[in-house]
Amino acid sequence: MSAVWIDKEVTDPETEIRKEPKIEREIHKLEKRLCRQVGQAIMDFNMIEAGDRVMVCVSGGKDSYGLLDILLKLQARAPVRFELIAVNLDQKQPGFPDHILPAYLKSLGLPFHIETQDTYSIVKKVIPEGKTMCSLCSRLRRGILYRVADELRVTKIALGHHRDDMLQTFFLNMFFGGKLKGMPPKLVSDDGGHIVIRPLANVAEQDLTRWAAHRQFPIIPCTLCGSQENLQRQQIGNMLRDWEKKYPGRIKSMFTALHNVVPSHLMDASLHNFKDIQTTGVTNADGDKMFDAEEFPLASLPNLQVLKL
Repeated sequence: MSAVWIDKEVTDPETEIRKEPKIEREIHKLEKRLCRQVGQAIMDFNMIEAGDRVMVCVSGGKDSYGLLDILLKLQARAPVRFELIAVNLDQKQPGFPDHILPAYLKSLGLPFHIETQDTYSIVKKVIPEGKTMCSLCSRLRRGILYRVADELRVTKIALGHHRDDMLQTFFLNMFFGGKLKGMPPKLVSDDGGHIVIRPLANVAEQDLTRWAAHRQFPIIPCTLCGSQENLQRQQIGNMLRDWEKKYPGRIKSMFTALHNVVPSHLMDASLHNFKDIQTTGVTNADGDKMFDAEEFPLASLPNLQVLKL
């Protein structure tokens, strides 16, 4: 793919000529950063190809609004032609304002589909009061969206998970699942029939929050799972935010680590052949330094203090 995904300006060139107020400059920089980060993820993982018909799942939250907004900007200047169709699943939650999303999507002039399925009643009936609803709700949503994807003949399903979601999933799997497993930027769906992409993989949640406020998206809060307190994911999210507040730069460092895996220095024998290791007589930069203290490039992260877990 061409670097046009990430290098070409998004906004009107005239904005570069005139002198912008400070707030406007900051918003301009934020827009450029968001488009660059999404474009980079698309390039790195070959998320969108020529002729793709991409189904953007829009829930009414800031993340999915942001995803759709940025993809529309990139579509206008992308090196390949692709289609976008927005899809919302109305789960018939009591009080859900079902007029907001159709009105917003119509204003964009974008093809969209609203799928109405009463999953709310199923979840409330099956899950005991006080128990976490997310797992069942997620399974029901997946099945419905896969069916809709087939009916709409889409080639990719785009979800609004961002960098912080990916880190939260990594720690959830490590703390509660006993796995070093994260949330991939691109994967084959569990039914084997769809390609799922997460173009916001490089984007920080706080940037999406700022962008949503600037764009004044008509946010629709989730009254099903979003209202549940003490969820494990919320606890992990609070932990990460606390770390970042105390030690700025830590989230960036941890996210970078997801791109730099060294199987020979972990303990998964299916990824590295520990049993047949032999001496080579060749210097290995990744070799074990035995009793030497590990050296970390802290100079490249000036704001990162000593890591205290």
